[in-house]
Amino acid sequence: MLKSTMTAVRDPEIGGEFELIRQFFTNPSQHAQVDLAVGDDAALFRIAEGQQCVVTSDLLVSGRHFFADVAPRDLGHKALAVNLSDLAAMGAEPVGFTLSLALPDVEAKWLSEFSAGLLVLAREYNCDLIGGDTTRSEFLVINITAFGQVPMGAAIRRDGAQADDDVWISGHLGEAAYALDLMQNAHQSTSLSEIRHRLERPIPRVKLGLALRGVASAMLDLSDGLASDLLHILKASDLSATIDADTLPLSTELLCLPTEQAWRYALTGGDDYELCFTAHSNMRERIMAIAELQDIRLTRIGAIKRGSPKINWQSTNAPQLLDNMRQWMGYNHFAKGL
Repeated sequence: MLKSTMTAVRDPEIGGEFELIRQFFTNPSQHAQVDLAVGDDAALFRIAEGQQCVVTSDLLVSGRHFFADVAPRDLGHKALAVNLSDLAAMGAEPVGFTLSLALPDVEAKWLSEFSAGLLVLAREYNCDLIGGDTTRSEFLVINITAFGQVPMGAAIRRDGAQADDDVWISGHLGEAAYALDLMQNAHQSTSLSEIRHRLERPIPRVKLGLALRGVASAMLDLSDGLASDLLHILKASDLSATIDADTLPLSTELLCLPTEQAWRYALTGGDDYELCFTAHSNMRERIMAIAELQDIRLTRIGAIKRGSPKINWQSTNAPQLLDNMRQWMGYNHFAKGL
């Protein structure tokens, strides 16, 4: 199903459009439910009995979502990772994905590295490349649509939060935003070398999402920053939340920064791809057992409350920042530049 509408191939190492697909994007199927992948007009795959199909899609544009000079292996990884993160947020098991590429140039070395980063991650999560499309463009555009499955009625949606539920966060917040800021301002520092991978090679929390089935009442992944993403749960569930900013899970690098700067990265930067979820208080021991089993940090940062959808911020350590925080919003996809 992976097709090409390339009008010309500039790299002599690539014999033609269909040779491009054969060289870089044909991979043996590993998922038992994929019957036909790359090479035909369309793919064939099955959803297991008693399961619902979960579908997500993410579009990445050069200069908007990534730097033009990003390492292609890292870009291949991230392009799939952000889609797997969406599946994780639904508690879904990955099955397969399609890839569409609009390329300004066709270079064998770049494609080899890009496909390697993409397919290594795909194999790690047993997620087959089953088709897509390629064409020429003035700038690089990547679109992936991923498919997963979840037991009927077991998907963890945004609208399931209940009053008095706890609010939890996986991992650390703000490192990707801090790395982006350092890169935009050409700061080569020890901090950047420690956290750059959080921006360019995020870890999709698929295993955590699966473990939270029957535990979390609502969940999403943090792609645009906690300040705006948590509001999606609150609006879908028609509830409010009280969040203790002092409990935000910050890494050593962010803890070295002034509090307001660290909190801005954590709340508004985006690109964390951690999971934010709500759960009844009687699930606390089970959640901490999951954290220990998966060797992942899970932090309780607040609670769901009755009331109109909004976040009520609290802080004992820096109460002077609360008024400003109420105005903070997450990543704007329609602002100019990265």
